[in-house]
Amino acid sequence: MANSRRKLIFNIYIGFYCSAVIQICICSQFTSSSIDQFNKDRGAFPVAINGEIFPWHELRLPTMVIPLHYDLFVHPNLTSLDFVASEKIEVLVRDATQFIILHSKDLEIMNVTLQSEEDLRYRKPGRKLTVLSYPAHEQIALLIPEKLMADLRYSVAIDFQAKLADGFEGFYKSTYRTLGGETRTIAVTDFEPTQARMAFPCFDEPLFKANFSIKIRRESRHVALSNMPKVKTIELEGGLLEDHFETTVKMSTYLVAYIVCDFNSVSGTASSGVKVSIHAAPDKWSQTHYALEASLKLLDFYENYFDIHYPLAKLDLVAIPDFESGAMENWGLVTYRETSLLFDPKTSSTSDKLWVTRVIAHELAHQWFGNLVTMEWWNDIWLNEGFATYMELISVNVTYPELQFDDDFLDMCFEVIKRDSLNSSHPLSNQAETSTHIKEMFDAVSYKKGACILNMLKDFLSEEKFKKGIIHYLKKFSYRNAKNDDLWSSLSDDCLESDSTSGGFCYSDSKTASNTLTFLREKVEVKQVMATWTLQKGIPLVVVNREGRSLRLQQERFLNGVFKEDPEWGALQERYLWHIPVTYSTSSSNAIHRHILKSKTDTLDLPEKTSWVKFNVDSNGYYIVHYEGHGWDQLITLLNQNHTFLRPKDRISLIHDAFQLVSAGRLTLDKALDLTRYLQHETSIPALLKGLEYLELFYHITERRNVSDVTENLKHYLLQYFKPVIDMQSWCDEGSVWDRRLRSALLKLACYLNHAPCVQKATELFSQWMESSGKLNIPTDVLKIVYSVGAQTTAGWNYLLEQYERSLSGAEKNKILYALSTSKHQEKLMKLIELGMEGKVIKTQDLAALLHAIARNPKGQQLAWNFVKENWIHLLKKFELGSFPIRMIISGTTSHFSSKDELQEVKLFFESLKAQGSHLEIFQIVLETISKNIKWLEKNLPTLRNWLLISI
Repeated sequence: MANSRRKLIFNIYIGFYCSAVIQICICSQFTSSSIDQFNKDRGAFPVAINGEIFPWHELRLPTMVIPLHYDLFVHPNLTSLDFVASEKIEVLVRDATQFIILHSKDLEIMNVTLQSEEDLRYRKPGRKLTVLSYPAHEQIALLIPEKLMADLRYSVAIDFQAKLADGFEGFYKSTYRTLGGETRTIAVTDFEPTQARMAFPCFDEPLFKANFSIKIRRESRHVALSNMPKVKTIELEGGLLEDHFETTVKMSTYLVAYIVCDFNSVSGTASSGVKVSIHAAPDKWSQTHYALEASLKLLDFYENYFDIHYPLAKLDLVAIPDFESGAMENWGLVTYRETSLLFDPKTSSTSDKLWVTRVIAHELAHQWFGNLVTMEWWNDIWLNEGFATYMELISVNVTYPELQFDDDFLDMCFEVIKRDSLNSSHPLSNQAETSTHIKEMFDAVSYKKGACILNMLKDFLSEEKFKKGIIHYLKKFSYRNAKNDDLWSSLSDDCLESDSTSGGFCYSDSKTASNTLTFLREKVEVKQVMATWTLQKGIPLVVVNREGRSLRLQQERFLNGVFKEDPEWGALQERYLWHIPVTYSTSSSNAIHRHILKSKTDTLDLPEKTSWVKFNVDSNGYYIVHYEGHGWDQLITLLNQNHTFLRPKDRISLIHDAFQLVSAGRLTLDKALDLTRYLQHETSIPALLKGLEYLELFYHITERRNVSDVTENLKHYLLQYFKPVIDMQSWCDEGSVWDRRLRSALLKLACYLNHAPCVQKATELFSQWMESSGKLNIPTDVLKIVYSVGAQTTAGWNYLLEQYERSLSGAEKNKILYALSTSKHQEKLMKLIELGMEGKVIKTQDLAALLHAIARNPKGQQLAWNFVKENWIHLLKKFELGSFPIRMIISGTTSHFSSKDELQEVKLFFESLKAQGSHLEIFQIVLETISKNIKWLEKNLPTLRNWLLISI
């Protein structure tokens, strides 16, 4: 029954694939002409490890042969920590060839045979193939004695084995400790972007979608999980079991997943009948219930929103003890870091709850964006990650409105602006060929900028039009690959088909190209507009100059740390032009006015006289605004007179833009600081926290540089200015999400500044907690604060470390580790680093965050940096070059530096790494950031000093 069903799926799939694959071959440069080149000029090709000529010299695979189906068998041994495996790959030959190129990394290939359709029909044995290996490109070549004929199918059988990997990639081992102190091992996969090749030889590129039939052999004490539901389990000799899973839908290799573990689970059923299960280590089963509730809600939401059923019968979400990133969207088997899935009501704060909800929302969105429709190549990874991040906003706002995620999304856009306003940024759609370059694409620009420009596009088109467009995109490209232009076409076609109007615009009539829409009587092409946001890096600055009822607009490239008077400024502005959908409001009406700024300069006429104008309404646009002339003064006056005339998000964006403009030399620091004076009357907590964030940032900058007079005066100003709202805070978990987050932020700052009432209360709670042997439930909103104050004594620090080792809550462990990193004693900080390198008490997955936290501590900043310099080779043994942890370690231990000596030291270190062959984009980001910090202090420290003297 299972075999006949698989054959039916296979035959349907072949017909569908053959109709779609022609475009791949036409577009690809990797055709039979490449083979001809190999036959004519073998000297242009690399040498395999056995000394023979390797018949392929490109990083990308050829498309003469494409996979249709993988039949994969895996048997991991969790005692010897290795695995044996075999696979049969059914392939379709598009062009005659005498070799097949596959990806393979760190696998021992033991035997390869080839069977034709005729061989299979008459059960003839396969022909043994010679295998060449070229590790530099992570490729193997299977040499065929006789040419494979075009338009025929063949079966390639490969036997192979390998060790379970030590890190976090491929098929790797992970361990956890039980309450009884026993260490247990599980085996888990993580393949994105290019690590499926570490688990089985494959066509490891997103374009080569195929079906997968997976069998896993295991011991009876374990369970096996994979993408699809289990069909049957076969009992074997010696007590072993073999699980057979349903054949997958068509998908890319990076989405394949399997796990062998001894976890427990909790399950529920979605409205559509999909079984949803949350899996975790047995002792952490009680922390899985919120994730199940959230997953069921979010799966129902997405099925309704996309109007496309989740195509699998089940969805497993698994908390992995050792995991490099936050989560991975494997189709039907989503894997998570424990802190991104598990929720412990006793130790998880409201921010922890929002994080878990967001990550689940993100990964479930990927089941459509990324899994159902996949980018053609990693240069467009933002189509996966930007969309999933954007859908966090849409889904969480509907399913959990009480979490008030809207303002967090705005803050996320502000975060990526800091990165994108450096010259070292990159376009959303960016060239990426090597594995290291591809890993670097998984950054803030792809995730956060991608989401922010999608939100801007939604505001531009209207929510209804945008939603219809993305549904059209998903349905049109289901089980296929897509690129930037396919999305823009879908968004345009949708409005053309609906032929409706909304918000002053609709798509043009059928005589006009489908990519064109009419916006306020202007002809605008979606593709043309969005190309300016995806194909060039950076963020625009809109300069507004109001004279009477006339608004003169000018756009520039916004550059953080580069001033207009700097010699390089002009060259950095060349050839940058955006199509900016600007919005603005005025004092004279509640209307939102819209205009597309497509040229360097433009002029708008206001219909009536107005006392102020505010651009980028609700901060839906991805741009910064500068008001020349009296523009800023008018807005500051307005905030002081009645800040509620402006929307809460507009007040937040004014604070943000003002301080960003200071960093670009376009606004004086005292003007930006004057803008914050109204905050004592602010009724919006996110706006209040945004102002506090910049003042706290300046405190930490001057503290790290040991500018004692400014640090002391700023401390005095903060405690004096925010005293009324600090004194209002209780030490309990009550109020709205933002009430609770305000409590956490203010009390954390007050205790850090040694505000006596705060330190006294935290010390009292910590003593009670220690006396109760850690059984007292401290309110989760203040848990990190209490631990941080307690960690300042030797007894408290030692007790926290013991509690860290005992705790079963990842949320609590994070809070304890942060607290331990705030110690003023370097020997304690060094002990933490040693424990992180050892990887037992403090897991290796937490090492990057630990080094970052220690570097933020003035007593630990030099310690952390010296450690990285001296142990770089050891760090590379733990994390891959280009991986998120390596980038976090580099940035976290250096980007706060602000002196020329530190800049030179970092520069020399990076040059030494480049000489060893290590070159990362993060190097230039860090150097720019340090240069910006130096420039900021040189220009603004005297102003900050004088402003504080006047203000206190």
